[in-house]
Amino acid sequence: MVRVGLVGGSGLEKLNIVENLTETEVSTPYGPPSSSLYTGQMGPCEVVILSRHGREHTIPPSQVNNRANISALRELGCSYILATAACGSLQDEIGRGDLVIPDQFIDFTRRREVTFFEEFEPGNMIHVPIADPFSEYLRELLIRGARELGYKVHPRGTMVTIEGPRFSTRAESKMFRILGADVVNMSIAPEAILAYEAGIPYAVVALSTDYDAWKTDETPVTWEEVITVFKQNTNLVIRLLIYVIKQIKAES
Repeated sequence: MVRVGLVGGSGLEKLNIVENLTETEVSTPYGPPSSSLYTGQMGPCEVVILSRHGREHTIPPSQVNNRANISALRELGCSYILATAACGSLQDEIGRGDLVIPDQFIDFTRRREVTFFEEFEPGNMIHVPIADPFSEYLRELLIRGARELGYKVHPRGTMVTIEGPRFSTRAESKMFRILGADVVNMSIAPEAILAYEAGIPYAVVALSTDYDAWKTDETPVTWEEVITVFKQNTNLVIRLLIYVIKQIKAES
């Protein structure tokens, strides 16, 4: 049976989207993951739910143990990882409530462990090629599902990941636009890198909640705004995940 890891904000395990939910504690060589993992069944498929920031959203982005999280999903036999994320729009055409399926990222984090390779064995230097960091197979399923469900979806985009937990200055936000980024987030680059190294296909559905800080005719983003817009659109993201997971099972 195919196992799919779901990584997102706290509360996914409380939404009754899976049956026979069981809580599992996992230890990893990199320490404990952000939360206990919940395993259950969605139709004919198994899912493993991990709250990125902890059950009560107490872990800031820069303190998330991404290596432990990805390692835990690997230890539980996940064949795919689907992530959810709130993001700030860096483009006029990406509005609040729009979905974005990124195909590229720019990593602006500075403090995080972003590789499993802490040392090389003699004669075995590993430099992972990651030109296309997200699974095209999962991306296509997300795009197809969003369109069939009638959502406004942007089928590609470059996501810049910043350290956080603060938001961008106006100068930084404008710089990201000059670099070609479409959305900004605090979580995805480390997860995507580590999933790639672990050999687990990974993709993310990003929900645009705000316009970051670059638009001078908009009030700069606040955490309250992010939470409000994300909660208003949670059902869209959940329906899309359910669609994609069932397609993975049907096509695998």
